Amino acid sequence: MALPVSLGLWLASLRGVDLSRMKDLGLLQVLPVVFWVALGLLALGFCTALSDRRTPNGWFAGYVLALIAVIHATPSLLYPTLRYGWAWKHVAIVDAVIRNGGTVPNAGKLELYNQWPGFFQLNAFFLQATGLDSALGYAAWAPPVFNLLLLAPLLLVYRAVTRDRRLIWGAAWIFYSCSWVGQDYFAPQAFAFLLFVTLIALVMAQLPSSARRLPAATPIGWTVGRFAVALLLEGVIICSHPLTPLMMISALVALSLPRRNRRVVLPVAAGAVLLTAVWDTTVARSYVSSNLHQFLGALVQPDANVVSGLAQLGTAAPGQVEVSWVDRGLSAAVFLLAAVAFLTRRWTRRTGLPLLVLAPLPLLVANAYGGEMIFRAYLFALPAAALLVAALFFPWDRRPLLRVLAVTPVLLALLGGLLFGYYGKEAANYFTKDEVSAGRFVTSTRPGSLIVSVTSAVPGLDAHYDKHPHVQLDEQELSDRQQLARNPLAGLEPFLAHTTAAKPAYIVLSRAQAAECYLNGTLPADTVQRLESQIEKAHGFTTVFRNQDAVVYRYENPAKGGGR
Repeated sequence: MALPVSLGLWLASLRGVDLSRMKDLGLLQVLPVVFWVALGLLALGFCTALSDRRTPNGWFAGYVLALIAVIHATPSLLYPTLRYGWAWKHVAIVDAVIRNGGTVPNAGKLELYNQWPGFFQLNAFFLQATGLDSALGYAAWAPPVFNLLLLAPLLLVYRAVTRDRRLIWGAAWIFYSCSWVGQDYFAPQAFAFLLFVTLIALVMAQLPSSARRLPAATPIGWTVGRFAVALLLEGVIICSHPLTPLMMISALVALSLPRRNRRVVLPVAAGAVLLTAVWDTTVARSYVSSNLHQFLGALVQPDANVVSGLAQLGTAAPGQVEVSWVDRGLSAAVFLLAAVAFLTRRWTRRTGLPLLVLAPLPLLVANAYGGEMIFRAYLFALPAAALLVAALFFPWDRRPLLRVLAVTPVLLALLGGLLFGYYGKEAANYFTKDEVSAGRFVTSTRPGSLIVSVTSAVPGLDAHYDKHPHVQLDEQELSDRQQLARNPLAGLEPFLAHTTAAKPAYIVLSRAQAAECYLNGTLPADTVQRLESQIEKAHGFTTVFRNQDAVVYRYENPAKGGGR
């Protein structure tokens, strides 16, 4: 009864959750005790199911699907609007692709997406084929859907290594219990990661060390059909996201190191290298050439690349410092447990799992990727690491009930670490309907008007981004941010110098932006409040929109004939 009871408790726990109470720890602060009871019962039930070799696959699948639902569908059910500012940005890009019939002109800082358009073109085609108005109608459910779709290739990877049903499902549970990075929203990287794991599953199934029971005379290698599918997956990955192809090449090169694997892996790796080179020297040439110097510079700073994502914690909210340390602890624990499994479970050394765990590390040293490479490296290593951890936890041959009692607390600890990372920033990722209204108002203004925000936490701010220049203050040069921290209005004024009555500026301030400043510490926590107070007293600013969670000011440069 653990599975249905835990699902019932979970759904009951979502009633009456007060999202306005979220602060340092996001959803962790507002979810009721019943939610945690449901999660604990689910973990205990899964461990108990693993202790019995007669448990059907259907029950294992039910538990893993329930885990996906509890973790990833909770925000979708609780929030009245789409979660996370970058998801709104990607919806806006899909809409712009449809509006322009393909490549978006005047894209500005979003020009990058014109050069890796696969995900956006696919969504545009889907919307036009179905008659839906916008991806906003389904983007809120992207996290549970992406994770649900990911389950099939994960199981195929694990089936290529072992035939032990309980080990396979245990590895799937470990993966979803430790995947805290949050790259599963409506985004090209989530789509590309899904295809990456699918490609690895296809390759692993062809290796001589595969757990498939092949007749002795069966040749090891590719059929034309399977090789064509592998090349198709590579092509879609390469045209959808700039980082995933590099992770893909690194993983394939790692798998080709054992001589017995080369006949299978080298043709696919060569295809990946060739297709990536062709794309980067043609469609993405302008971006690659303009950023080549930066990339080469990163190669000689491996230490800075590794720690770049760990900076700026000194001014972050106390709860966010705690979240960051929990994330690091969970990641370190996964790698440590995988290493112990490698040492104590000798059969894992004959598989490609250790190679796949290590494959992202060269990229971690080579480039910082905006401070996110350390998290991306963990994500791409996690599918293989999860099976190694499962091999350590789930040999159930002796004293199964005692092992249930020993392993369940460990699984709960992993889940706790996951939820710190996955739910800990929700005060800034969650948007109210009032904030959505402010975003729609400011993007419906006269084309050519400048839009200014303090952070990216404004839903829908990139709608019509090809018609509105946008300044985001927290990503400006260090000297500009220092001025903004000292005097917000003085820091804002240089960006408003060229506004006119015909092309005014609109400054949008909101609850989520204030929350993001407080949580991340990139700007002082009171920046939004101080800026609003100064604007109210300054000449040239007019309040044109206000509700409980947001305000929009119009600015016309008095020196150029505007003003009140």
